[in-house]
Amino acid sequence: MDPIRARLKFYFLVLLGIMTIGIFGFTLLEKVPLIDAFYFTIVTLATVGYGDIHPVTSFGKLFVILLIISGVGIFLGVIANATELIISRREKQVRMQKLNMVIGVFFSEVGTKLIELCASYDPDFDEVRKGLVITEKWTHSNFLAVSAHLKRAAYKVEVPRVEWNLLAGFLVGKRDFLLRLLENPTLLEHESFTDLLRAVFHLVEELSCRQDFQNLPPSDKAHLGGDIKRAYHLLVAQWLVHMEHLKDHYPYLFSLAMRTNPFDRGASIWVQ
Repeated sequence: MDPIRARLKFYFLVLLGIMTIGIFGFTLLEKVPLIDAFYFTIVTLATVGYGDIHPVTSFGKLFVILLIISGVGIFLGVIANATELIISRREKQVRMQKLNMVIGVFFSEVGTKLIELCASYDPDFDEVRKGLVITEKWTHSNFLAVSAHLKRAAYKVEVPRVEWNLLAGFLVGKRDFLLRLLENPTLLEHESFTDLLRAVFHLVEELSCRQDFQNLPPSDKAHLGGDIKRAYHLLVAQWLVHMEHLKDHYPYLFSLAMRTNPFDRGASIWVQ
């Protein structure tokens, strides 16, 4: 649990306990109705002072002193932690907005093209792409249904289909770009995208260490095929999440993404 939320929950529960004691204490000591006892308790804890009614008995006044000593700090703690939680959520929203911009740049520079390459190696691509022709009519339920389908899909990489020089040339050429993304501290806020970026960068490192792809032994090609499959799987899942984000927040970017959809064989950049 978020430590701020945990502290707020603790302070709030303690405050409820003190308020309960305060209400029943004033009811017994001051012989007042529950609504007046509640009023006394809130005014005491908030330290705003009494108005037309106030404790009149000696025991009631002593009780007020004890309530102030035990409860005011807790009351202020609830206010302080609630304020901190609101500010923290706002800061997280700003960080996530920046991160979603980074994810968008990744797919523009690397992700979409890499999906196209990986798909060309997959003999069962039609099974993976099923239902991924996204339109502006899609709802959250559509995205959830396709996400469930993708979790069951078999992502395959047929090694003989891989054009090693083309793949290596593309990814190694993006090495510096990927490295800068990995250095971005906001990535810690998005575990799934971080896993994807690490998988893609690992594939880049593997490819960059090999100079001659013509004479690679079958075992080494199979190893590289496994690295491609890992990146492919993570790419598709993250692409779907990114598309829903664009649809919900950036309709003009979503329009472009639909027209460059790597899963739509009929996609065209031209606006129809």
